[in-house]
Amino acid sequence: MVTLGVRRWETLGDSVQGVNKRHNQDWYACEGTGGSDDPLVLAVADGHGSAKYARSGLGARFAVDRFLLRAAEFGRAARDCHEPGRLARLMAYARDDFPRALVHDWREAALGHWARNRSVADEGAREPEQDEKLVLYGTTLIGAVLTPWLFVAWQIGDGDLAVVDHDGVLRRPLAPAEEDLGDETESLCGPQAWRAVRTHWAPVFDEARTPRLVVLSTDGLSKSFASADGYREFVAGLDGRLAAEGTEGVRAALPEWLREASRYSGDDTTLAAALRPVGPGSQDAGAMDTERKTET
Repeated sequence: MVTLGVRRWETLGDSVQGVNKRHNQDWYACEGTGGSDDPLVLAVADGHGSAKYARSGLGARFAVDRFLLRAAEFGRAARDCHEPGRLARLMAYARDDFPRALVHDWREAALGHWARNRSVADEGAREPEQDEKLVLYGTTLIGAVLTPWLFVAWQIGDGDLAVVDHDGVLRRPLAPAEEDLGDETESLCGPQAWRAVRTHWAPVFDEARTPRLVVLSTDGLSKSFASADGYREFVAGLDGRLAAEGTEGVRAALPEWLREASRYSGDDTTLAAALRPVGPGSQDAGAMDTERKTET
C-alpha cells in the first residue's frame, strides 16, 4: 500500500561549457518536491551546436521549459492513479500521447521564435520550409517526473538516465539497444520525432522500493569515459559520496567534476540528479532547492 504523504527529494545540478566551445548549448532544470500536488520534474537537453543548428541552445531551453509544464501536469494527474483503470490510461498517455504533445509544444516554441526573430539579412530571401527552420533549433532531451505513485521518464537522442534502486542496483532503463554512432543522434527537430521518444514507466507500489537516486546527464559526461563501465562507476561513486557526505558537499564539488569530464569529451556537460534521503528524519529533509542553469 502506498503512503500518501509528501516525499521529499534533494536535488543537485550543474552545467559547464565544453572546451573551445563558443556557447554552452545545454540546458537543465530541477523543480518540485515529489509530492502529489507538486511533482518532482527533472530535465536536461543538449542542443546540437554547429552552424546547421545555429539556434540549438535556444532549442534546448525550449525543450526543457515545455517538458516542465507537460510533466508537472502529468504528475498532478497521477494523484488519482489508484482509481480503477486510471493507471492503465496514464501509461497509454505516457507512451503515446505525451511524446506527441511534447514535440508539438517544442515545435510551436521554435517556429514562434523563428517568426519573431527572422534576420533582417533574410528579407527577400526564399522562405525556408518548416523542417529547415526546426533544424536550426535541434536538440536532444531527457526528462523525468516523480510522484508518490509513479516514476516516468522520456528520452529522445543521446545522453543518459541512470537509476540507483532502493537496493543499490544501478540501471540505465532508457539506454538504446545500439549506441548512436559518432555525433549522429535522434532529435526533436526530426520528422515524426515523437516516434523516436523512449519511455520508462515504473509505478511505485511500495514506497520503500522507490529509487534512491535518479541521474540525468548529457552525453558530454558519458563520452568522457573510455567505456560505459566508466560512466556506471561514476554514478556508483556519486551514489556513495551522497550517502557518505550528503548533498551539500557533492553539490560544491560537482562543477569541477563536470569540468574535468568536459576536458576529456570536449563537449558541454550537464547533470541533474535527485536523491531520496533515507533513514530517520528523511521525510523532513527540508524543502527542495529549485535549480536552473543560467545561459552563458
